[in-house]
Parts: sequence; C-alpha cells; structure tokens
Amino acid sequence: MADKPLTPLLDTVAAPADLRALPREHLRQLADELRAEVIDAVSVTGGHLGAGLGVVELTVALHAVFDTPHDRIIWDVGHQAYPHKILTGRRDRIRTLRQKDGLSGFTQRAESEYDPFGAGHSSTSISAGLGMAVASELQGTPRNVVAVIGDGAMSAGMAYEAMNNAGAMDARLIVILNDNDMSIAPPTGALSTYLARLVSSPAYRGMRETAKTVTKKLPQIFYEPARRTEEFARSFFTGGTLFEELGFYYVGPIDGHDLDSLLPILDNVRDAKEGPILVHVVTKKGKGYGPAEDSADKYHGVSKFNVITGAQAKAVSNAPSYTAVFAESLIQEAAEDPRVVAVTAAMPSGTGLDKFAEIYPDRIFDVGIAEQHAVTFAAGLASEGMRPFCAIYSTFLQRAYDQVVHDVAIQHLPVRFAIDRAGYVGADGPTHAGNYDAAYLGAIPGIVQMAAADEAELKHMVATATAYDNGPIAFRYPRGDGLGVDMPKRGEILPIGKGRIVRQGATIAILSYGTRLGEVLAAAEKLAALGLNPTIADARFMKPLDEELIARLATSHDVLLTAEEGSIGGFGSHVATFLASNGLLDGKLRFRPLMIPDRFVEHSTQADMYADAGLDRAGIVATALATLGYDEAAMVAALAQV
Repeated sequence: MADKPLTPLLDTVAAPADLRALPREHLRQLADELRAEVIDAVSVTGGHLGAGLGVVELTVALHAVFDTPHDRIIWDVGHQAYPHKILTGRRDRIRTLRQKDGLSGFTQRAESEYDPFGAGHSSTSISAGLGMAVASELQGTPRNVVAVIGDGAMSAGMAYEAMNNAGAMDARLIVILNDNDMSIAPPTGALSTYLARLVSSPAYRGMRETAKTVTKKLPQIFYEPARRTEEFARSFFTGGTLFEELGFYYVGPIDGHDLDSLLPILDNVRDAKEGPILVHVVTKKGKGYGPAEDSADKYHGVSKFNVITGAQAKAVSNAPSYTAVFAESLIQEAAEDPRVVAVTAAMPSGTGLDKFAEIYPDRIFDVGIAEQHAVTFAAGLASEGMRPFCAIYSTFLQRAYDQVVHDVAIQHLPVRFAIDRAGYVGADGPTHAGNYDAAYLGAIPGIVQMAAADEAELKHMVATATAYDNGPIAFRYPRGDGLGVDMPKRGEILPIGKGRIVRQGATIAILSYGTRLGEVLAAAEKLAALGLNPTIADARFMKPLDEELIARLATSHDVLLTAEEGSIGGFGSHVATFLASNGLLDGKLRFRPLMIPDRFVEHSTQADMYADAGLDRAGIVATALATLGYDEAAMVAALAQV
C-alpha cells in the first residue's frame, strides 16, 4: 500500500469554521488534499468511493460559503458525504467507516450536528430541506437550507413532489443538482459558466424583478408573453425549463470541479432573497482517481483496495452469491418462456440483472429510483399475460408497499417479487437492513411467500415463481455467498405451502425459514454432542404455512423453536398464531421464536449482527437449552463440552 498522503493544509481544518478562515485561493489545494484523504481512507475500510470523489470541490465550496452547522446542508442518500465527514470533525475516525462502533457510511443525526438529516435511501433531501426551511421561517430563525441531490435520485417521483410543493410555497430553499451522468446537461465551458454567474448575480435578479414589476402593470395580454419570453431566453442557454415550471429559479450548468466558478455562484445564491433556487452542477463520478473514473460502476461501492493499482481485495469463495444464482436461474427460465421479463429500480448490477440484460436486452426494464412505479409497471405487464420478476432489495421494496397491496394483491396479479438483501446486510447498517419484508408482506392476503435456505433452494424458487400464475409470489434471499451445496442443473417446481424435514430427531424441533438453516444444522450437531437429537425442518413457505408439518412437529416434540432472518410479525409470529389458534400451545409444548430483535442495529459484520441477535449456532443452542429448563450454570457446563 502507498504511504499515507501528505495533507498539510487539511491538517489545519478541524471544523468548517477553520476552512472558512482560509484564503479562498488556498481552497484548491485543500480540495486536492481532501480527495487524497478520501481515497486513502476508503482503501482501508471499503465503502462508497466514486460518489464522494465527485463532490470534493462542491463539498469544500459549500462549507466555505455557508455558515454550517447553522446553515443546513442535506446530502441525499449520503454516499457522497465522506468528504463532508472529514471536514466536519470526524477525520480522526474516518478509517472506522462502516465498521462496528465506527462511523456510519451515511449521514446520521446522532453522529454529528453537521448531519441535520439522516439518509440511506435516496430522493428524500428536498422534502426534508423544505420542512427545515419552513420550520426556520415559522420560528423566525433566518438560515440557508441546501439540499444536495444526485441526478440518479432525481429519477424518483418523491423529488418532484417536493419540488412542486416548494415552488408553490415560494420557500427559501436551495437545491444543488449534482449531475454526473445526465443527458439533459449541455456541454460545460466558458460560455455556460459565464451565463450561470450572470443569471445568479444580484444585478440580473434585480433587473428581472424590476421587469416583472413593470410587465405586471401592463395589460394581461402583454404580461404572459413577456414572462415566457424571458424564461425561454434564459432556458435556451441553460436548459432549466423543467425546473422553472416547477417554480424554481434555475442556475447552471456549472463545472462542479471549478472552484473559481462554484464559489462566486454559491455566494450569489446564498445572498439571494427569493426562493426556491436550483443550482445545476456537473461533476464526474470518481474524479481524481483513475480507476474510479474509468469504471464508475465498479467503484461506486468498493471493498478494501490498493491505492496504486486500484485492485480490490475480495474474499474468495467456492460458493456462488445468491444474487448470481438468482440471475442465472432467471436466464434459464427466460430461455424456455418468452413471457419472462425483469424489472429493476436502478439496481441492475446489484440485483444481478445486468447479466440478464446481456442476453435479453429487450426483456429487462430499469425504471430508475422509482420502486412504486416499478411495482405497478410490473402489475401492468402481468395483467397482459407477461411473467414479470420485480427484483428489488428488501429495504427498497418498503417504499412501494401501497402498490404491492393495491395494484398487485387486490387484483390477484401474478407479479414475482425477487427480494434481495434479506436480513442483516452488514456495513450498510439499519437503513439497508432487509428485516421487515416477511412481516409487511405477510399482512397481505393472497400472496405466496418463500425463503431460500441455500442457493439450490433459490434456484427451485425461481422456477416455482415462474410457473405460479395464481397471484403474487415473493421469495427472499440474503446478501453474500451461498453455502456451497450441490447445484441442480435446473430448478424444480416446489409444491406450494410445503416444507421438508432435513434431519429427524426427538424432544427438540427447530423449524427454519431462510438461510439460518446452515446455522441451525450446525447447532443441531452441538446439541447432538450433548446427547440431544433435534429434528430440523426447512419451512420453505411462510404463506401458506405448512400446517400439517407444524402440527406434526408440535405434537411429537417437547420444544419447538423457529429461526428466521426477519423481524417480529414475520414467520415466527405466523407459526405462533397457528399454534395458538389450534390449541397446540395448551399442552406440554414449549415454543420459542428466534428472530431479529425489535430494535435498529447499527453497522457491523453480518456474522456479528446475527451473533448479537442470538441467531448463530451458539445462540440457537443456548435458546434450546434454556427452553428445556437448563439453568445458567448447567448451560455453561453443557456448552463447554462442545
């Protein structure tokens, strides 16, 4: 690895006030040192790299111009906030990013007063900023509120809902559109920079307001044409018509890496009295680091890497990832059935559908960061006889819950939901944890829910979902690699609502839902070493439950445990309801559900998270022994034997 970069100017900046005390001609050097620090830190921790490198100059400029933390800067999503964290008193902890007890990979209110709003999901910054701006006005506290939103996040309807609201209220809000790949952006250069400075200047705005006052005194027949002529003339050069129609005063496009352009324009915007204003800033993702510039997608999120070569250090696994198994299985099904199509919400590579797109480019639809639209779009496809697979991370599917209920389930449409990142996700923390889909989908009538125990089961579930046309069907699987089981050449269609016995025993039964099965089987070996021989079952389905299997386990064992990678209200809750409703808890049976605890868990490794939740093999053994009546001393002695 390279030596730590020299950062003499950055070393003098402990807070944004120190940055504002520097001569502005020194800020270029500060930005260069900040970029080097980000690269070095992320090479140690892994994390989101490209987005942060693209906004280094913008971050410096914002903190130089605005009086943070009194003025609010809201970073949409938070992927691009690492430079911001370094400049706001967290540099000494930046190499703890995304590690247990370390800094969050996203902005977080509890972490710093410079993070006024937490963000892990996209497209929320304008709504939050508008709320802050209105609150400041109501409280009589003058401040600037700046929302920094990427062009990708502008594909979500929520951003336009907020802009429409802000424009109608004439709120004092500044939106920075960080455009790093937007086709609407005209080429940047001296002319466009000059025009941006011109239209943001007090002189131009004053002239514009004077012209408005004059033309308002003219007969209405002249006023509207005059207004439209001014708007057209400005948008002809700047391309801001859409934002003007939403009620924003548009400034841009600006070269986001040119501090000589950024600083005076932000000065002008800060001092403007009217609002809202949108500043269109063009940046390059990965700016200043060759490997990230050349391969922006691969350097969006990275593992630890060598700064000199750019090579990422990734653990070698003999098992395929669950995401890859899903993609390969879907490709196989699509080869046999031309009705199979795929829908994703701006995550083609994250869901594995980039592989599908290579073979079936006309049968995959990336709708942008618009999960609500994705689900209803898939419903429309299904209504016309197609077999759509809507592949969305568990945490993002939450955003489309109304559409799942109203547009899919009530109409009994056979949309297939491939739910990636089920359960704990590790370093991304609580904003991305896929803990709730089993519970929130489980409340909807008529939906089939499955969870894969391993990569072979996932292949079977893709085949099962393809063949199922009687309504919506969902299957969930975690982040990471499979267990290394033997893989079938083709997936088999599973009987709906039927589980399987994996190991036959007595006294204790453990019913697993999802990929906790590997830890459950390991726990069974430990229990067997203690003279206990548990029965292990894989539920496969949560809806409909395999009631026959559950009743058999309940009536032939003294203890029944459930284990799942989901929250309260999920699989264990459904099993408990069935047991209680059928009098199966009235006798000798002792029932204990093992699930993700009812609290938000901060970022760590997946293994540590599951251990803390008691969902690893040691936790499962401990719960089994406690349920059998072992006291603490007996449990310690028993566990010491294994």
